[in-house]
Amino acid sequence: MKRVNDLGNDKMFPLILRLVIPSMLAQLVNVLYGIVDRIFISRMADGELALAGVGVCGPIVTLITSFSFLLGLGGAPLLAMKLGEGDKSTGEKILFNCFFALIVVAVTLAAFFLIFKKPLLFAFGASEDTIAYAEEYLTIYLFGSVFALLSVGLNNFITAQGFSKTAMGTVVIGAAINVALDPIFIFTFSMGTKGAAVATVIAQFFSCAWAVAFLILSKKADVRLRIQRLSAKIMGRVMKLGFSPFVIIATDSVLFIVLNSVLQRTGGADGDVFVAAATIVVSYMQMITMPMGGLTMACQPVVSFNFGARKSQRVKRAVLDALIVCLVFTVIMTVVSQFLPQYFVRIFSDDAAVSAVAVRGMRVYTAGIIILSVQYVAVDLLIALGVIGPATFLSMFRKIAIITLTAVLPLYLGSFAAFYAEPLIDTLSGILAGFVFCAVFFKTLRKHDAPLAAPSAEAFKEKRDDVKKGAEKA
Repeated sequence: MKRVNDLGNDKMFPLILRLVIPSMLAQLVNVLYGIVDRIFISRMADGELALAGVGVCGPIVTLITSFSFLLGLGGAPLLAMKLGEGDKSTGEKILFNCFFALIVVAVTLAAFFLIFKKPLLFAFGASEDTIAYAEEYLTIYLFGSVFALLSVGLNNFITAQGFSKTAMGTVVIGAAINVALDPIFIFTFSMGTKGAAVATVIAQFFSCAWAVAFLILSKKADVRLRIQRLSAKIMGRVMKLGFSPFVIIATDSVLFIVLNSVLQRTGGADGDVFVAAATIVVSYMQMITMPMGGLTMACQPVVSFNFGARKSQRVKRAVLDALIVCLVFTVIMTVVSQFLPQYFVRIFSDDAAVSAVAVRGMRVYTAGIIILSVQYVAVDLLIALGVIGPATFLSMFRKIAIITLTAVLPLYLGSFAAFYAEPLIDTLSGILAGFVFCAVFFKTLRKHDAPLAAPSAEAFKEKRDDVKKGAEKA
């Protein structure tokens, strides 16, 4: 059966667009899981407090999701490389090992957070007024978190085989169901934040079922989900490759925790107002960073496949096209962020105090996203080449710097200063990533493409003599 996307031979820019557009849309829709919940929750009678409560759950949800990227984005580039080398058997071993690991991790995380949820929620920015909303939402979400991890993690393996539209279907199905069920459970059944969580879990179940069914049953897939022997060696390689994207997503949760906590502590009587506004700002920022991540993730299979097939010119072209698309996207989103933020804020809140902080916060928080696109391309496409060290360094530098500034600035410049940390570090890390990528990328390609050294005349003579002696003995 003819492939929709031939990673090794199709014309590069149209191929990139065919992979990137569905992946970006899928990640944008994925953000809607949280945003739709928050929109409906904000329209409850006690919407401002409920919104702040659910916002406190965001870091935990993000941290749980980050493990799906550890395993999905660690395994998918490996699978794509093996396809480029023509080794489908190892690809199936990678897929099953990651599938099994996703289930184990999901169960372990759910148990941990169910046991320690209340003290963690207080530590992450909940107040006595918002803890009840946070606790009831998180409890239900945790019971269905295995579906979330499987759907997100396995979707990377669908994209890695060139089926970006199928991968988009995984997310769209879940989002459509979530949007349909939210008002029913929240308002019709009067379940409030519990209803939002139930709708999310049901939606994630159907997303998971779609992804698993494709990988098991589809005859189109080169690599299908079959029971294989578990391998510590494979999982070690997966964990190394997935560590950098894991750090990016996991430290997002740490950043949200620090942001909520510092706003609650320094905001005084307006602490809940700042936390509610930050929930809106972070929700909008995810509508930029998640599609950017979807863009670079969609380009990873192209880079990995052609790297494995030793087609360096195609690798270079894929990187350039990915950067062009990413820059165009961030320029558009910068214009929207600076001139139209009030329309997004109105979806969540009519409260004048919350809206004022959120509108100003959106303009500041997104000011560095154009240069940030260089960071995203550099990190994810270095991972696609199997270059772990520089990618991890870039990820860790950016997140540690943002978290530090977010915690420190409000202590000296007031609560709102917390929003300035993101654009300052995005600009600095984007410039640094550009230099590091150029230094590492071309060196990696040259090393990979270097022909095997021909045997010396001396070595050839020695080998010939060994063969002659063996023949004489025979």
